[in-house]
Amino acid sequence: ISAKYNNEPCVTYIGPNGSGHYVKMVHNGIEYSDMQLISEVYFLMKNILVIDNQELSDIFFQWNNGELNSYLIEITGNILKKKNHCGKYILDLILDEASYKGTGQWTAQSALELNIPLSLITESVFVRYLSSLRSQRILASTILKGPKKKFLNNLEKKNFLEEIKKALFLSKLISYSQGFYQLKVASEKYKWNLNYVNITKIFRSGCIIRASFLNDIINMYSDDNNLINLLLTPFFKKIANKYQNSLRYIVSLSIKNGISVP
Repeated sequence: ISAKYNNEPCVTYIGPNGSGHYVKMVHNGIEYSDMQLISEVYFLMKNILVIDNQELSDIFFQWNNGELNSYLIEITGNILKKKNHCGKYILDLILDEASYKGTGQWTAQSALELNIPLSLITESVFVRYLSSLRSQRILASTILKGPKKKFLNNLEKKNFLEEIKKALFLSKLISYSQGFYQLKVASEKYKWNLNYVNITKIFRSGCIIRASFLNDIINMYSDDNNLINLLLTPFFKKIANKYQNSLRYIVSLSIKNGISVP
């Protein structure tokens, strides 16, 4: 019945006392931040590069063939090129308000109770709240004026695409690192003795946060189920050191153009 990855069922026993529900909750928290990151990247490319949805779709499909390979990157490529019966891109017709069911909020609340700096996931929850204040945002846009956008030349655009791809990948790794760290702290506090190899394995198929680098996470936890933080492991550390300048560049460029990237 379950989804399978290389014929291996993506299902397992998590642990006692509601730990399975907790893991699912944190999974959804990671999903919140993953979608927020993709939304920010989409908005930046749409407004700074000034390119249409078909070209954006092509970019996401290219990215999905590399280290960014994941379910959400894949479906973003499909969503961007989808048109209605009038030939208009459906995404451009959707209201910019995101709803929420509560799991992201619960993840953030639990992080506060456990004294965990869950910055990326928590900010993603806040942005959903902000999106629901549409009338205030529209009013504010007529009163609070930001800086004028600086459009890039062709060479700068090419560099921007490479930098934003790296920034997105590192940001995704940070999101997963924060989520798994929360699982570690909760497991220790509530004595669940979570097995992170088995947890990561069930995320590899039939799952919204499915991503190719989950196999790298499995390798890290196979060596040490009690590792301190994924960002301090060889694979994550290498990417963080290699891509941090790209992330800093994209954040600073966003600020200069008055584009929010929480």
